[in-house]
Amino acid sequence: MRSIRPLAVATAVLGFGALMGAAGAEAQTLKTVQDRGSLICGVSQGLAGFSIKDDKGEWTGFDVDFCKALAAAIFNDPSKVQYVPLSATERFDALKNKQIDVLSRNSTWTLGRENDYGVLFAGVTYYDGQAFLVPKSRNLTGALELDGSKVCIQDGTTSEPNAMDFFETNHINTEVVHGATVADVVADYLSGKCNVLTTDESQLFALRSQFPKPGDHMILPDVISKEPLGPVVRQDDDQWFNIVKWVNFALLDAEELGVGSKTIDDALKSQKPSVKRLVGTEGDFGKPIGLSGAWAANAIRAVGNYGEVFDRNVGAHSKLGIPRGLNELWDNGGIQYAPPIR
Repeated sequence: MRSIRPLAVATAVLGFGALMGAAGAEAQTLKTVQDRGSLICGVSQGLAGFSIKDDKGEWTGFDVDFCKALAAAIFNDPSKVQYVPLSATERFDALKNKQIDVLSRNSTWTLGRENDYGVLFAGVTYYDGQAFLVPKSRNLTGALELDGSKVCIQDGTTSEPNAMDFFETNHINTEVVHGATVADVVADYLSGKCNVLTTDESQLFALRSQFPKPGDHMILPDVISKEPLGPVVRQDDDQWFNIVKWVNFALLDAEELGVGSKTIDDALKSQKPSVKRLVGTEGDFGKPIGLSGAWAANAIRAVGNYGEVFDRNVGAHSKLGIPRGLNELWDNGGIQYAPPIR
């Protein structure tokens, strides 16, 4: 069988113009970040477990830890991050206008968003789905019983079209109560302006944890959408896209290989080829993307592997207690999966 050169294959798949456009994308963001001396990371305006200030005024959470991991991969210092809180309607414009270097803020990956805003999602850090929160006093068992409800939904999110599709498909009549911010929809729900709150299930866990009486509210079992959440970058810099993407993959790979914040020093002495490639004692996988050989080891030392980040912020060791579910590794019943570093 006649062999086909890689360039010919890429040209056939992408088209020559697309291939050359990708190759010619400017590598500029990393230099900007390095020259500035810090990463500017867009986060939510305050969502428990994901990105919120603690009682000392320090940003913490699942999405914040990704920013710290990225800063550690670049600077070997997770503190070199400036956090910019953004609303749902502000987030993509802030990225497009270069007010931030990366968006790490419970944002759903969709084709429309990549096309409309000129952005790229650099993988999935959290597989989520939209659900419904209701008062326990309503005695509901599922979302098919929501006929006649008033539903609170935040503007600028995928929640409204998802909910409308679900209600229309199932012939459920509802009234939508719009809110500009998370705080608005929560206030409307708690004041009784609506008797249903819908958004990503993870966000419902987070919001409920801050209610005056969390036990008075329940999340219905129905999950009505796919909400792959992950970090976002602009479509103008292949190098930066690869850095953000592979920091995510490195944390997943570390969990699969049993490398964590408490075992990173042992991993640096490991003779296992896959571990050596991950921590940089074999191969040179950092240099092509502008990082040191220890980029992944530095990220893992700073925040731990993916499992540590999940459990500490939103999982078993957090106030939220969200089950791993789909976010378990692929070899443990979930769908989180990292391509190999080799």
